[in-house]
Amino acid sequence: MGFFGHLEELRWTLIKCAVVFGFFVTIIAYQVDAAAHLLNWPLEQAQAAYPKLKTDLVTNSPMGVFNVVIDICLIGGFVMALPFMLYFVGQFISPALSKKESKVLLPTATAAFMLFLGGAAFGYFVLTPSTIRVAFELNQLMGYTVLWTADRYYSLLMWLVLGMGAAFEFPLLILLLVYMGLVQVATLRKYRRHAIVVIFIIAAVVTPTPDPINQSLFALPLIVLYEIAIFVAARLTKRRKGGDVVDV
Repeated sequence: MGFFGHLEELRWTLIKCAVVFGFFVTIIAYQVDAAAHLLNWPLEQAQAAYPKLKTDLVTNSPMGVFNVVIDICLIGGFVMALPFMLYFVGQFISPALSKKESKVLLPTATAAFMLFLGGAAFGYFVLTPSTIRVAFELNQLMGYTVLWTADRYYSLLMWLVLGMGAAFEFPLLILLLVYMGLVQVATLRKYRRHAIVVIFIIAAVVTPTPDPINQSLFALPLIVLYEIAIFVAARLTKRRKGGDVVDV
């Protein structure tokens, strides 16, 4: 296939990704009230711990509700369309892969999706409620009245959920780098302390509150995943040196 043929295949891959994303966005738009109730769970958990604080979401502009609906549809549409998008991308790149590389493609895509879901679930069930509770405590300490707009809440939720989902992908990136021979396991072990420092710096930048509790909640799972990645990478390297066929 020539250059323009590849461009045509890429165009159709992007079109299919856009279509499936639009399909799920449309479904969520028809059930936006139920989706909003689901996304409000972290806020309701924090409210249950602080019953004296009234934090009913509000809008402060005529167009504010549209921003809320868009955020809800984008969050749900992306998460639901992600496995299909990974499948379409895999179809696009599979002809260029060798037989050995093609065997790795499906497990890699499955692992990427599961890691993303794990990170998104961690952000939804743990990190977001913890962030809201810390914000409540600080407002209470300063004597401020809590009045949150709906669009700001959903933007925060999207940032934490999708950001944590993306952050959980980094162990897979490490394994791919080791698999391709670009990084050695010994290097990963040697710079373990440096990696931990970098993870905490990223946590300080990503988490919306400056307290060490939320930063640790963000960093600790990534440190555990880093150690797991080193362990799995060492096994892959050992099997490769032993002449075995490496399956991820």
